[in-house]
Amino acid sequence: MFNVNDLIVFLEAAECGSFSEAGRNLHLSQPAISQKIDSLQKHFGTKLFVRHGRSMRLTEAGQALKPMAKELLGFAHRLEETMVSLQGEVVGEMTIGCSTASGKYLLPGLIATFRHRYPMVRINVQVSSRKSVLEKLATGDLTLGISSKRIDQRDLEYRDFFTDDVILIVPSNHRWATYARIYPDDLLDEPIILREEVAGTREVLFDALRRRDIFPEMLNVAMELGNAEAIVMAVEEGIGVAFVSRLAAARALEMGHIKEVEIDGMALQRSISLARNTRIPPTRAQLEFWEFIHSQTAQDKLLGKLASVENCEVSY
Repeated sequence: MFNVNDLIVFLEAAECGSFSEAGRNLHLSQPAISQKIDSLQKHFGTKLFVRHGRSMRLTEAGQALKPMAKELLGFAHRLEETMVSLQGEVVGEMTIGCSTASGKYLLPGLIATFRHRYPMVRINVQVSSRKSVLEKLATGDLTLGISSKRIDQRDLEYRDFFTDDVILIVPSNHRWATYARIYPDDLLDEPIILREEVAGTREVLFDALRRRDIFPEMLNVAMELGNAEAIVMAVEEGIGVAFVSRLAAARALEMGHIKEVEIDGMALQRSISLARNTRIPPTRAQLEFWEFIHSQTAQDKLLGKLASVENCEVSY
């Protein structure tokens, strides 16, 4: 029987494509990595890796082993956590995929409150694109994820837990900063900074503009950037105006570096959801977090965060 720990080494080497890098990540020497891989190859009677230049690639057998090894290790973790949980403790480790700017601002406070209740649970947050988070949920590489979009996938279950405001921000010295509001048509002549094509804020903005017969090609796009924080900085520098999550803009609003401007008849919002893959049995820790997110304690935390952000708004 092979050692389950050897599978951990195998998966790390498969992800890195390098035995030496896998060793650094696992705090093992390269000879120790090679020994464990050799042990697996002897057990299965086949090569799992083949050298390709300076990197290592999986053989056909290695590619077949990889998803099963992930599944087996997942069951091993759940087994261990379940046995401990039967003694009354909630323990374990989970990774939450996060694809939204608002999620990055909301999760730390929620996780802190959750860990105050369950201090033996370790939570990792993996920030990546919305597409990546949803794909990893669908394939089982993630068990929980936060996203502003839902895909029609049989195994995925969603729960809304927060409504995010998407606001128009301008430099503090911009002429609009003194206006009570502007009209949607005013956006046509103004340099605008957009998120990348797959971003949720961009999708919400374009949907709202189309309903007012304003189409993307009509906008004066000055720049596209890949994250909300960079966009806020670009607005501060006077490159253009932009639409971002209120949470992402809160600090710059509070400091007076940018201003929020209302648009007549166009309030933009998007629902933020926590998603899980129902095909994978949840651990006790994952189940508790799923329920916690929708508890009154978590909602009070979110309302407190929202209130503090709304206090950053400037009255005109």
